[in-house]
Amino acid sequence: MKAVRRACRPVCQSLFQICCKCMPVSRINQINIFYLCINYIYVMMDSIKVFLDEQLARTNTPAFAANDPVQFPRRYARLQDIEVVSFAVATIAWGNRRMILNNAARMLSNWGDSPYDYVMNEGYRALGKANVHRTFFEPDLAYMLRGFRHIFTSYGSVENLLVQREAGQAGAPAWFAASVMQAEMATANGGRCNGKCFPANIGTTALKRINMALRWLVRRDGIVDLGVWRCIEPHQLYIPLDVHAGNTARALGLLQRKSNDRKAVEELTERLRAYCPEDPAKYDFALFGAGIDRTVNTGIVL
Repeated sequence: MKAVRRACRPVCQSLFQICCKCMPVSRINQINIFYLCINYIYVMMDSIKVFLDEQLARTNTPAFAANDPVQFPRRYARLQDIEVVSFAVATIAWGNRRMILNNAARMLSNWGDSPYDYVMNEGYRALGKANVHRTFFEPDLAYMLRGFRHIFTSYGSVENLLVQREAGQAGAPAWFAASVMQAEMATANGGRCNGKCFPANIGTTALKRINMALRWLVRRDGIVDLGVWRCIEPHQLYIPLDVHAGNTARALGLLQRKSNDRKAVEELTERLRAYCPEDPAKYDFALFGAGIDRTVNTGIVL
């Protein structure tokens, strides 16, 4: 209930101010209007939750994976294979969906049956300067895989690294984990950072691709996401926010902030925690489903 009240407060206050400006009223009537606004928002939130749950049930199905980048880490059983594929594929998961899937398949085609072995045997040394996906090139991929080799050699897995750094105790595990991984990868690459792997402005960015990888690795409902990590819990996840999810959320009244940055991710996720405190990131499926099928008028063409 506290989460619901927090989520309602900004919308309720805005609605209350509009009502009072439109019709000057006494203090007693202001109080009545305020409670009417609260009731209205509660009703609206209930209807939005019903809508999101319907979209979630329709989208979060095994069939979803066949046309989503999550299909690639789902092909593996070993933790390290899943980790390196999850982060590598999530890194290029932006832009045209068909292009993402084609380029991810091409990227992984030379990695053999075990991406982990490919990394540990330094298979990335054979990479040249070819394009991988849009602005991401083979030198960027080699940088990332060199970083993973360092992490695997030093800690055994990315999860072990984050356990040692107590990522699960951080206030915002996604941004903390990204900072830790960025530092380790820089160490493996002569102290050099690569903004195409991890953004330079980690503290303020939405971290869409990292939050997507974390959703795959942490959520464990056994349907689409793999849920192989225990260092971070599902209730600590944030929505992977891109332009489509952001516009769908705004059309539903779930997001007021105009920029798709960290503050917007925090605002949206807090609203969704009111609906499901233990697993707010599951509504990523609902926002995707509503947007891709044009169920909600977002003003954009997908």
